Amino acid sequence: MAEACSANLGRGSEKRRPEGSSPESVTTGTTISRVKLLDTMVDTFLQKLVAAGSYQRFTDCYKRFYQLQPEMTQRIYDKFITQLQTSIWEEISEIKEEGNLEAVLNTLDKIVEEGKDRKEPAWAMAPYFLQQRDTLQHRVQKQEAENRQLADAVLAGRRQVEELQLQVQAQQQAWQALHREQRELVAVLREPE
Repeated sequence: MAEACSANLGRGSEKRRPEGSSPESVTTGTTISRVKLLDTMVDTFLQKLVAAGSYQRFTDCYKRFYQLQPEMTQRIYDKFITQLQTSIWEEISEIKEEGNLEAVLNTLDKIVEEGKDRKEPAWAMAPYFLQQRDTLQHRVQKQEAENRQLADAVLAGRRQVEELQLQVQAQQQAWQALHREQRELVAVLREPE
C-alpha cells in the first residue's frame, strides 16, 4: 500500500528558500544570473514536488491511520512537507557552499559576458570546464549514494507503519471479539432462570 504512494509527497505548505531567491526576483529581458536561475529551478522543482502529491493522496496511502487519527495524520503530513522542503534547501545551500557554486556561477556569467566581444577560440576554457565537470560528477555520485540510503530508510519506515497498522487491526479485532463475548455474557446473566 505505501509503496504505491511513494511519489505522493506534497501539498501547498510554506516553502523555505534563501533570501533573494524567489522567482519574482528574476527579471526578463536581461541576462539572468545563473545563481538566480538555479534558485528558480530549485523553487520550481519544490513547487512541482508539492503539487505532485496532496494531503488527499497522503491520506489515501495511510487510510487506516487517517481514519483512526485524522488530526495526527494532518500534523505528520505538515511536518513531513516542511522537513522535506527545508532539507532540500539546506542540501542545495550546502552544495553551493562546498563547491563555492555562487562564485563559480558568477564567474561563469562574467566569462560569458566578456566572451561575447572576444574572437579567440572557446576551447581555451576547456580545462576549467573539464575540472568543474569532474567535481560535479563526484558530487552527484556522492548524492546519489546518499539518496539510495535515504530511500532504503523510507522503505523501512513504511514497513514499520504497515506492521503497526496490522497490529492495530489485530488489537481492534480482539477488542471487538471481547466486546461481543462480554455482551453475550451480560445477556446470559440477565436471562431469568
